[in-house]
Amino acid sequence: MDKPHKKLDVWKESIEFVVVIYNLIRKFPHSEEFVLTPQLKRAVISIPANIAEGAARHSKREFIQLLYIARGSMSEVDTYLEIALRLGIITKEMVSGIEPQMTRIDKMLTGLIQFLKKKS
Repeated sequence: MDKPHKKLDVWKESIEFVVVIYNLIRKFPHSEEFVLTPQLKRAVISIPANIAEGAARHSKREFIQLLYIARGSMSEVDTYLEIALRLGIITKEMVSGIEPQMTRIDKMLTGLIQFLKKKS
């Protein structure tokens, strides 16, 4: 069964981003196991999950709405990383390697949203 989301570059990139964030989380202190870590995991997993759900929908309107939710989850990830940075859990160097990928995914989501709106 060929799933439509697996053809989307933004979905592929966001799956890779999940792996990057999970690898970063492994460096978090044990004290964050029940606080920041689960929030960050939930938000980053939500990005490709919402893209996949939207691609499976029959309406472009629903797909667009789920892409907006994915963008919101990306903003959550950005916020949690900023909190982790300010708390000294991660370093600026750790975040600087992630920021270009976050920007790329956000631009891909925005581009797909614009494309779908024009097709409507």
